[in-house]
Amino acid sequence: MNVRIIAGKYGGRTIDAPDRRSTHAMGERIRNAMFNSIGNEVQNARVLDAFAGSGSIGIEALSRGASEVVFVEKDRIAAKIIAKNIQMLNIAENTTLIAAPAYSWADSNSEEKFDIIFADPPYHDTQFSTVEHLMGLLKPGALMVLSHPGRGETPSKTGVVVVDNRSYGNADLTYFRRES
Repeated sequence: MNVRIIAGKYGGRTIDAPDRRSTHAMGERIRNAMFNSIGNEVQNARVLDAFAGSGSIGIEALSRGASEVVFVEKDRIAAKIIAKNIQMLNIAENTTLIAAPAYSWADSNSEEKFDIIFADPPYHDTQFSTVEHLMGLLKPGALMVLSHPGRGETPSKTGVVVVDNRSYGNADLTYFRRES
């Protein structure tokens, strides 16, 4: 399975994606809408791509001007595909790939801080407790975008507020911002 990078430095390039139920690539239309909605906020940002799957969200962020992306993916096959995509695009100097569950990585790296966190957990296992844990890695004023199935409950954490919610068919994007 292939995923196209939409815009920026790597726009039009295709990367590999796992063809498995344990991961799901965010659709191109939703990914484009998400990046358009955050505008220039991605410029020079330190980004966390949690539940990274193919790495398409983090790679799109790099393509659009992020300075660094940390990919966290527990699925071994998906992590190998991310490594292949990093090598193919020659972006290793701006990336770190962590092959571990997001919760345990965040727990042991609680001093890490990010400007933007993209959380796209598998729809059959939304792992909201992990997402709440990841919110602790946001810098003051920083943004988290959570992709999750349909409307309903969303995670919450003191000091982090919902600033937007957008629906795209069976997918919702909820935008959170850490208070300054």
